[in-house]
Amino acid sequence: MDRRSEPRRQADFYVTLWGVDTRGERFLQQARACDISISGALLSGIEVDLRCGDVVGILYQGRTARYRVVWVRFDDRGDKIQAAIHRIERDACPWQELLGGEEAPSEKVQRPEIPADWT
Repeated sequence: MDRRSEPRRQADFYVTLWGVDTRGERFLQQARACDISISGALLSGIEVDLRCGDVVGILYQGRTARYRVVWVRFDDRGDKIQAAIHRIERDACPWQELLGGEEAPSEKVQRPEIPADWT
C-alpha cells in the first residue's frame, strides 16, 4: 500500500547535494534525482554515508532547499547509496516547474497572520 499523499513523477536530472556525513565531515557532490514530487525525491549515486533523519541541502537550477533523509540503502550494484528525501516545509521546492501546476500541501493552506501587537 502506497502511503504517499501526493503524486510522484519520473525524472532524471542532477542536483548538487551537500551536508554532513555520518563521520561528521562536510560533503558536496552531484546526485541523480528521480521519482520526484513537490515534497521529495529519490536520490541515487550518493558516495557518502547518510542516516535517516539527517538534513541535507539541494541545489537545482539556482534554487536551494533543505531536505530530511527518510531512508537510505545501497543501490543495485551495492557501491553507491540511494536516499529518499522529504522537503522541510518552510523551503520552496526547487523543481516545482517540472511538476506543472502542483503546489505543496503546506503552500495551499492559508496561514493566519500574527497581529502586529502580539508579543
